[in-house]
Amino acid sequence: MTVSIKRGLVATDYGYIHYREAGAGEAIVLMHINQQSSELYRELITALAPRFHVVAVDLPSHGCSDHIAFQPSLTDYGNAVDAVMTALGHERYTVLGEATGSGVAIELASTRKSKVVRCVLVNCPELDRPPEEELAEFRDELRPSDETGFPRIRTIDWWLTHDPLHAPIEPTQDYMDRINRAQIECGRDRWQALTALHYYDLKGGQTRIDCPVLVLVGEHFYCRDKVETISGRIKDCRWHELPGARFCAGWERAEEIAARVIAFAAEQ
Repeated sequence: MTVSIKRGLVATDYGYIHYREAGAGEAIVLMHINQQSSELYRELITALAPRFHVVAVDLPSHGCSDHIAFQPSLTDYGNAVDAVMTALGHERYTVLGEATGSGVAIELASTRKSKVVRCVLVNCPELDRPPEEELAEFRDELRPSDETGFPRIRTIDWWLTHDPLHAPIEPTQDYMDRINRAQIECGRDRWQALTALHYYDLKGGQTRIDCPVLVLVGEHFYCRDKVETISGRIKDCRWHELPGARFCAGWERAEEIAARVIAFAAEQ
């Protein structure tokens, strides 16, 4: 089946927000990993489109969305995403996010209870280290910059050698190219989303979700051992392991994730 992915812009309080969309049916909105974009969700959009009207947003300062000149919070990201969904005529929708995107999904599910019908968290982190310690590791070791602070291009070999925990098991050159483009698109604002995530109350947000939640976690994800703790905080939760998966599962395991999400929706 050929899926046509359309693109658009919505004017919001955070500037123009870019999105990709495909399919028909009930709405689901996808939120990407920090320093990535909706382009990394092309495979998942295609896999979900036979069942859902899929909308994948570029968070502010990411992808083709406008940059913002202040440090946003996950509440700001949630506001931007909801503005897109409202503009597209969706008063009720499912939320799905991976990593930082899962934090935005938690924010939406815990604060817009009349709108969010179900929530899917892919590789949801459990943040126990002090925020500045965690952020310093990314800045100093895992995300190289030039002398002006602009992102440097990475190769697959560099990624798998220096930062395998944040890489898929078998990245392709096409995927690596998309990652590098997304880094360049973020530019010097690429720390905004990670900072927002680390200063957000993920644990409190999880306890405030009332809608059904599906947690999907890669077998080799660095927080795999925390999934029982995370799911235990959520009132109506079920979780599944993605065998052999690690990070960036929304790309590498798009078909499997879509099948799980479609089955989850059928339960309701």
